Amino acid sequence: MGMMKEFKEFAVKGNVMDLAVGVIIGAAFGKIVASLVENILMPIVGVMLKGVNFATLTVKVGEAEIKYGLFISSIIDFIIIAFVLFLVIKGINNMRKKEAAAPAAPPAPTNEEKLLMEIRDSLKK
Repeated sequence: MGMMKEFKEFAVKGNVMDLAVGVIIGAAFGKIVASLVENILMPIVGVMLKGVNFATLTVKVGEAEIKYGLFISSIIDFIIIAFVLFLVIKGINNMRKKEAAAPAAPPAPTNEEKLLMEIRDSLKK
């Protein structure tokens, strides 16, 4: 029963739950970006390239059909996702730097430090 208890503790720890939420949100974000690229960006790029539809760009090699247009769309998906993640991580790092840069209040002196200050002040007199 010890292994089950250890697994249960591991599975419900905050880090594992945060990771699970991150994976689910990442998958949903990927679908949104894929839709953005497929339905908005690629038609605009196609118009700029005089009507090229990337979904139909293929090359026949014998009986095989190589769909390099879809590959180009996937590369654009990746670049957009990577850029957005870069911006998000950069923003988080900037927030952390600002929090770290904020000076912390000095800790209250300990009883020993107070006693030493009293001795110092007495000696000055």
